[in-house]
Amino acid sequence: MEVKSDLVFDALVSHSALPVLVDFWAPWCGPCKMVAPEVRKVANETAGHLLIAKVNTEEVPSLARQFRVTAIPTMALFKNGIEVARQAGAMPAPAIRKFIEQDLAVR
Repeated sequence: MEVKSDLVFDALVSHSALPVLVDFWAPWCGPCKMVAPEVRKVANETAGHLLIAKVNTEEVPSLARQFRVTAIPTMALFKNGIEVARQAGAMPAPAIRKFIEQDLAVR
């Protein structure tokens, strides 16, 4: 799910019954382009257990500032509206799953 505004982001993260993995990215970022298909793999594998949201930091810079995203791609994991984990840098799907599983029982 592509998040286009602060309001949508806040509603998604705070009201989701499922944990939310947020991928902060930008269209000019080479590593972001490399990680996009890996994020899609994880989304397919965790459907029903995890929501995945993508935030284009060029379109919604206020969210990047709010969450102090200083490098992209950055992935942040939210549970019950609270950020519980964060990882910067491109990762293959197995590493993304490991990152998620460190804080959640997502399978």
